[in-house]
Amino acid sequence: MEGQGDARPQEEALMDQAVCCYRHPDRETGIRCTRCNRPICPECMVSASVGYQCPECLGEARRTTPTPRTVAGGAVATDPHLVTKILIGLNLAVFLLVQVIGDRLAGDLSLYAYCDPVVRQYCIGVSEGPDQWYRLISSVFAHQEYWHIGFNMLTLWWIGAPLEATLGRARYLALYLISGLGGSALVLVLAPYPGALGASGAIFGLFGATAVFMRRSRMDMRPILVLLGLNLFFSFTWSNVSWQGHLGGLAAGTVIAIGLAYAPRERRDLVQWGTCAAVLAVALAASWIAVAQITA
Repeated sequence: MEGQGDARPQEEALMDQAVCCYRHPDRETGIRCTRCNRPICPECMVSASVGYQCPECLGEARRTTPTPRTVAGGAVATDPHLVTKILIGLNLAVFLLVQVIGDRLAGDLSLYAYCDPVVRQYCIGVSEGPDQWYRLISSVFAHQEYWHIGFNMLTLWWIGAPLEATLGRARYLALYLISGLGGSALVLVLAPYPGALGASGAIFGLFGATAVFMRRSRMDMRPILVLLGLNLFFSFTWSNVSWQGHLGGLAAGTVIAIGLAYAPRERRDLVQWGTCAAVLAVALAASWIAVAQITA
């Protein structure tokens, strides 16, 4: 009975002996990891919901914890609006360059170029050779008028930021760029419009995607439908507006959004990225056919 009072469990004895951090044996500490019970110094402490954890336990927890996903299956980002901010910044930067350099830069970025700068006769820039096909996407970032850039960027923030949070960065960026390409393609196919440029086609794609996801979530669609209807009305009634680009972007964005919103969970990535690739292929093929007819 005499020795019984001095006997203690092995774990308690180890706790008394372990006074140095297991990762830094030269540092004494009185703190232990709440998961593995190993001693850790202030440098190794990671704040947890209860107490502190060591780096190894934290890494294991991250590996075994499912990554938070958006409605469309994208990774949840710390800043859910980062891509929208970058797109707005790029559009504003190109606009400022156009203001400084002038029509020459706008002509280099647009679907169209000046064949004769004196009489301002237009030609289809993308028809001048494969090296000019960058215009299909560069025209999406080019604006000349203050009202145009202002209206487009405000709309991009109002519509794009919530949609980016819904889709995730990669899917949102793909939607935006392919919608812009869809707008450029329909301009070339239907009725080439001199000087067609701007982010409107891509933004109409965001309108279509917003409507699709609101429908999927069974939300009241009247606000987005009214807003879309007004924009379509202005597209057909205002002068110097490329309604072809608007409709092309709307069609591309809507089709992509249907693939993103209704892809079966077990094959979600395949269906979603397959839809994006299919719409991209159609836009590029339509552009190629239109250019071939122009140059024939």
